[in-house]
Amino acid sequence: MAKTKIVVIQMKELIYTAIFAGLGILLIVLLIIMFVPSGSKKEKTGSDTASIYTPGVYTSQIELGDTTLHLEVAVDADQIKSVALVNMEESVTTMYPLVKPSLESIEKELIAGTSLDDIPLSEKSKYTESLLIEGIRTALEKAVVNPV
Repeated sequence: MAKTKIVVIQMKELIYTAIFAGLGILLIVLLIIMFVPSGSKKEKTGSDTASIYTPGVYTSQIELGDTTLHLEVAVDADQIKSVALVNMEESVTTMYPLVKPSLESIEKELIAGTSLDDIPLSEKSKYTESLLIEGIRTALEKAVVNPV
């Protein structure tokens, strides 16, 4: 006849075993994450070394009616630092009141990292903003390190 064996496992032993098994699995996962090379880290360091622009201040001219506006774009190696209209006369701000606020909103977007093509145009100053964006694009073409 077969003898029935009764095994008594105390709850404390089960809890200790579960905790040590969980810590072992966590340790293995952490070791894998730390020592396996990640592709995204390599891509990021590769893009850090390549600069987009030659640092400096680049200018372009915008024809607005019979007036020529001089636009300055200051760039760092990988981002746009500032955009400004140089030597703008009071008559221009009087005749074209949307130029200055439009340029300020475009500058905020560019400094925040928005691409030149992704800047949203407002309904009330769409024409003015598109003229300014084309002027900025012309200045940035001079700043690009490796033109395509």
